Amino acid sequence: MLLPLLDDSDPAMRINASYALATAADSGHTVRSAFATRFAKEQDPMVRAALVLATAETTRAHPYQPATAWIRELWQDRTQAPEVRLAAAISWLCLTDEPALDALHTTVGALATEERARAMDVLPWMAAAGCGEPGLLRCVRHMLHPDEPEPSDDPWA
Repeated sequence: MLLPLLDDSDPAMRINASYALATAADSGHTVRSAFATRFAKEQDPMVRAALVLATAETTRAHPYQPATAWIRELWQDRTQAPEVRLAAAISWLCLTDEPALDALHTTVGALATEERARAMDVLPWMAAAGCGEPGLLRCVRHMLHPDEPEPSDDPWA
């Protein structure tokens, strides 16, 4: 029932449909295939980022090496929108035990601006990760800079 919503005219609906579908049982890879099909024709960078995050969530539950390799290629692809590259970088870190490459650190460091991170909070994954700060920045800190302290809400700290 949710698969047709990936083609809805409203980008917010496509994002929410990908979020809901990411948790679906997908032993036949039908959902992951639908994400790839939609990604190939999707024009909206934020929806494309959502499809990457949804693919990663599905792949984490149902490992599929070609999807992990595709996500790795995306964060390295300079022709992709920054939101897509950032979603792919975070996704790849969630799917692999490999250490973060210097190129990944450089890419994320250049693209993960405060403004972009706030904009990416329209993605349910990022909004859920936030806990008082933009979710993307929290993910970056936890995954790439685990020794950095949590930001303080106390202006006197």
